[in-house]
Amino acid sequence: MSKSSSLNKIFADLPVTIFEAMSQAARDNAAINLGQGFPDDPGPEDIRRAAAEASLNGYNQYPSMMGIPELRQAIATHYGHWHGLKLDPMSEVMVTSGGTEALTSAILAVVQPGDEVVCFQPVYDSYLPIIRQAGGIPRLVRLEPPHWRLNEDMLKSVFNSKTKAVLFNNPLNPSAVVYPREDLELLARYCQEFDVIAITDEVWEHVTFDEHKHIPLITIPGMRDRTIKVGSAGKIFSLTGWKIGFVCAAPPLLRVAAKVHQFLTFTTAPNLQAAVAYGLGKSDDYFLSMRKDLTRSRDRLTKGLESLGFPVLKSQGTYFLTVDLSPLGLNESDTEFCWRIVKDYKVAAIPVSAFYEQDPVTSVVRFCFAKKDETLDTALERLSDAVRGRKR
Repeated sequence: MSKSSSLNKIFADLPVTIFEAMSQAARDNAAINLGQGFPDDPGPEDIRRAAAEASLNGYNQYPSMMGIPELRQAIATHYGHWHGLKLDPMSEVMVTSGGTEALTSAILAVVQPGDEVVCFQPVYDSYLPIIRQAGGIPRLVRLEPPHWRLNEDMLKSVFNSKTKAVLFNNPLNPSAVVYPREDLELLARYCQEFDVIAITDEVWEHVTFDEHKHIPLITIPGMRDRTIKVGSAGKIFSLTGWKIGFVCAAPPLLRVAAKVHQFLTFTTAPNLQAAVAYGLGKSDDYFLSMRKDLTRSRDRLTKGLESLGFPVLKSQGTYFLTVDLSPLGLNESDTEFCWRIVKDYKVAAIPVSAFYEQDPVTSVVRFCFAKKDETLDTALERLSDAVRGRKR
């Protein structure tokens, strides 16, 4: 047996992510990419200028492993202002190279071989491989359209004496749900009853619409000392390539996550950290205006898809909206639909079944609306015949 045949199977057997596969298909077919979640503008100019200034005139050697003090203080101040969450910036805040690294640090800090970890499907693709690399055992809960809500029976079926952690994404990508306090209190009750640590993926926390407000799980009574909260400047400021993540947790949890972080990326570009610190200090008007602009884009794509006959599920947050194809009677799955439209109509989307490891929902497709009006309008024009002629 060659050494290459005995490589780490957890990663060797993984397929290329659906995001990269569909983005490559978009490039190959000269298609509009409404699949992968990134805007098609360069991001806020003043924040980009702050990064350029810091690069030219600031410190460009290794910054503190935990993050530059200015950013750690800015994170603590920001969450104190928006959520009433009091954090010690020096002992309860860490900066990472993106949200995925933050989640990896948290998972590897908490999970040991044989530990069970509750995850909710649709589940972000990085969670399960990292849990398994730590020796953990994912326990999957199936969420369903149109509401994707939690309930008592779901949690009762997976929480037990072996449960070490729960990974919870809120607002939820891809289904665009912002969970209400009722669901959070239910999850918190099970975490406390079974002495479980919650790792919360809250990278979309500022991208919420209408009357929906993000409530961090760490602020629910009883969760302050058993929650590792993850955030992302890339999502907050629509600068997805910057890869600046936040980890917030009580000192006993953060200390171990930091020990993992030191052997992953160790530290993060100091000029980008300085610019994010500047951005987090912007007035409320910036964040409210950002939501207003995204709401308008969401409504533009929603109205256009509905006019073409697509049943759109209401998006409460994130850059995404979803379409449930099941009422249309099409003779294809969500995956087949996505491959057809990228090849025949030059528009890329993501099949939500890709976010399930078992018993997938196979009728829901995700579109990204964080695009310019002309991009959305051209995509809608191309999709005008995508439903007609495909019914059984």
